[in-house]
Amino acid sequence: MANSDDQEKKVDSTIPVDWPNFKNQVADLAQVLEKMNLSEYISYLNSPRRMLLINFASGLVRGLGVALGASILAGIALVLLRRLVFLNLPVIGGVIAELVKIVNAHNGY
Repeated sequence: MANSDDQEKKVDSTIPVDWPNFKNQVADLAQVLEKMNLSEYISYLNSPRRMLLINFASGLVRGLGVALGASILAGIALVLLRRLVFLNLPVIGGVIAELVKIVNAHNGY
């Protein structure tokens, strides 16, 4: 009987004291990974064709957005410069008028 008590003490001493807490943390981590859709992300990384297609499409959309945004900002700047010319400010008006003339000549107006 003393031999079985020694074996029970050895088994009990190998289990950490905070084992239930550790099990809860592992369960929480599993739930977080499930919510993150980690398996879908790994399958995405393992599919080079899909990754290339998605990255190519997002690059096209970003490039289109940059081009449209730059065009809109340049148009707004040009309109503002033209309005400043009509205010007929002494120094700034002459510089802006030259810029507008250069832009208009370049565009064929």
